[in-house]
Amino acid sequence: MPDYDIRLREENIPTRWFNAFPKLGVEIPKPMNSEGKNQIQNMKKIRLQELSKEEESKEKWLKIPEEILNEYVKAGRPTRLTRAVNLEKYIGCSSRIYLKREDTLPTHSFKLNTAIAQVYFAHRENIKELVTETGAGQWGAALAYACRNYDIKCRIFWAKVSKEQKELRAIMAGLYGAELEPSPSVNTKAGRAIMKSNEYGTIGSGISEAIEYALEHEECRYVSGSVHKHILIHQSIIGLETRLQLKQAGIKPDVLVACVGGGSNLGGFMLPFMISEDSNDIVYQGAESMASPRFTKGEYRYDHSDPLGFTPLTCSYTLGMDFVPSPVHTGGLRQHNSSPILGALYKNNILKINAYQQEDIFTAGRELAMKEGILPAPESCHAVKAAIDVALQAEKEGKSKNIVVCLSGSGYYDIKGYKEVLNF
Repeated sequence: MPDYDIRLREENIPTRWFNAFPKLGVEIPKPMNSEGKNQIQNMKKIRLQELSKEEESKEKWLKIPEEILNEYVKAGRPTRLTRAVNLEKYIGCSSRIYLKREDTLPTHSFKLNTAIAQVYFAHRENIKELVTETGAGQWGAALAYACRNYDIKCRIFWAKVSKEQKELRAIMAGLYGAELEPSPSVNTKAGRAIMKSNEYGTIGSGISEAIEYALEHEECRYVSGSVHKHILIHQSIIGLETRLQLKQAGIKPDVLVACVGGGSNLGGFMLPFMISEDSNDIVYQGAESMASPRFTKGEYRYDHSDPLGFTPLTCSYTLGMDFVPSPVHTGGLRQHNSSPILGALYKNNILKINAYQQEDIFTAGRELAMKEGILPAPESCHAVKAAIDVALQAEKEGKSKNIVVCLSGSGYYDIKGYKEVLNF
């Protein structure tokens, strides 16, 4: 079987999500309330019941409802695994670089895998409106796409600087019917408070506003696009498909690479490999933004995920809830802390992470576009850059490796960022 474009048939799509957490082998610290507050109870109040059940599940496999499977197939799953042969030649390496093409889905990112699932469960619970935050807008656009299936209202608090940078993605979400609010906004108490010290907005500012909105609207539920266990469970379909594709082609992966934001694309891609017979032979490589270097520069401690402390305290690597990242074009990585799950993996030396400057990752993205005709999102550019670095280091050591990259999103709505950063 040729390894330059490895495809699965429709009937090969996984019918169960994989829950790695009962067998992960590392302690994931539990969330806590801050003194005098009850954030945990508030979050349970505004969360979907089915997602809360998935958070606590001890089952290794969770059956994917048939209606969700049908939507996955309509959206283009299983996605392709493409070898970047021309990129390999361009950088002069004997290693092989494979791209798991989540950018080919209708909203051009992996976020659709959990959006379809969460909206389905909201419909089953007769919820009429969902509210969320978004950074680069990949999650917001995916949620808007999924909500339209069931005529569920979709309200998105979108980090202001990213909404302005990615106007076309905002238009797409609006076309799907979403109500868009720049964050910080003047329409919530949280937004008005945050605006005094942070005019650009972040994923965290959107979280504060979305939670406030959900608490004040009984018919509404708050949903997230990353960080949480149930989301990584939904995203396990990426890793499950990739494992099957590699097995069919007779390829043993040496290095898995993904960008690191809240953790859902990396976790969904890598966790099915970590809980396997050959997991110890694989290097798990993450790539984060130097504008928000949580893992490489932050502290491992409890912190809130939003600047006003509406969320429970969770333990991971953090730059502090008051940290305001620069207005880079990597909106999906502009957050001060990350998932406790990834934090535990990094702390236990299972996950490696490098941080990259904006100019370097856009250069890597342009190289992929020039040599393969694939334009990655700025977040995915971090993974491309990391993969190139791994391949070049292997070449220096006289080694040839199979490097598999989660290409989590398309850059077609990020052309403005490419132009401004690369000056062409």
